[in-house]
Amino acid sequence: MFKLEPLKNMTDEEKYKYMLILLKGQLSSEQDEIANLSNASAIVMACVDKLNWAGFYILRDKELVLGPFQGLPACNRIQMGKGVCGTSLANRIIQRIEDVHAFPGHIACDEASRSELVVPIVKDDVPYGVLDLDSPYVGRFTELEEKYLIKFVEILNKYINWKNIL
Repeated sequence: MFKLEPLKNMTDEEKYKYMLILLKGQLSSEQDEIANLSNASAIVMACVDKLNWAGFYILRDKELVLGPFQGLPACNRIQMGKGVCGTSLANRIIQRIEDVHAFPGHIACDEASRSELVVPIVKDDVPYGVLDLDSPYVGRFTELEEKYLIKFVEILNKYINWKNIL
């Protein structure tokens, strides 16, 4: 059972370690990929402060399609190589963007978003999508969030059969 109370007195790093523990517990007790990704996005939203959106885009037919998320409605589809998410997956590189309005070709799904962290989801050299975090604060994301969200995706890759979602 998820409890928010312990998060109140934790440092950011302690929260992120707890986030990984919560994710492993959630994924180990459920087989359904959509249920797991839905709860994974909720875990991120609960454990990472100052977010306005956290979720997944899944690669289908060479296009990123909106997956489970927490936040306001988002863009349904993003072309590979376009915007922060499409660029991240096309290049298989994490994108930690201090100010999205300065990113060439940024796709504004929510005008309130000012910074973004996108982790590409690649398993066995096959791209499957991205984990996307948005914040209404410029410069919100640091190396610390990047480090733990990489680990978050690594855990997802151990438990999620991405081919079942395609």
